[in-house]
Amino acid sequence: MRNIFTLLLVSLACTASAQNHKLVKLWETDTIIAVPESVLPVGDILYVALIDGDPWGADGKGGIAKIQTNGKVVNPYWVHGLNAPKGMAKVGNRLYVADISEVAVIDIASGKVVKKIKVEGAEGLNDVTVTSTGILFVSDSKKATVWKIEKDRPKLYLENMQGINGLRAVRNELYIASGKSFVKADLKKKITLVATLPEGGDGVEPIGNGDFIATAWGGQIYYVSADGKVETVLDTTPQKKNTADIGYDAVKRIVYVPTFFGKTVSAYRLQ
Repeated sequence: MRNIFTLLLVSLACTASAQNHKLVKLWETDTIIAVPESVLPVGDILYVALIDGDPWGADGKGGIAKIQTNGKVVNPYWVHGLNAPKGMAKVGNRLYVADISEVAVIDIASGKVVKKIKVEGAEGLNDVTVTSTGILFVSDSKKATVWKIEKDRPKLYLENMQGINGLRAVRNELYIASGKSFVKADLKKKITLVATLPEGGDGVEPIGNGDFIATAWGGQIYYVSADGKVETVLDTTPQKKNTADIGYDAVKRIVYVPTFFGKTVSAYRLQ
């Protein structure tokens, strides 16, 4: 009996240690956000990419919303006239937005599209990330490629990245959700596996300690440790809510989740 009790305690301890993180819901908007695909926190504002139409359609229905970090919707359609906008990155006073075959450049002060960077041959531009020196990387999910953009000029960077979606530049490495493979590429473009996700990855965000938060579009959010361990910290598939390209506030440890067809943005504190 003592041996059985000891084994039970060990089993419980192992289970507890394997589930060290959780997400605690803070708020959720009403269902007025027009198919949100990604969220970018900047100060006390969340920029939200709105597809509001065919997820890959060049229909001019897309745009950008502005929401306060407390969940109050400032402007549900701050920018109009995009197609199927997805990932975003901020460089100076400009917002760079992946938009099918172009990267739209938005002046933040005016909310106007001031430029569109054509990426030749691109068919499904998805996520955007920026390095500390202002170099942009953008993924093309339909062509399995990554493009590098310097001084608004795109150049093919990586090929044959099947299932590619989320990107994050961290120091000298580019972290990539490529199907179920969460990988990183160094400056020499050497690809190293970080972790294998249960489902194909969508958004990826660094925690700041070497760990990451990653999502699967179907409704799962994972905590990915630097040693490759993966915990499911949220599953909204029973509610039929998607979890697309998240935003993350590393100081407040808040994850901002666009629910795509759920038409809301929600916030969770990482614990």
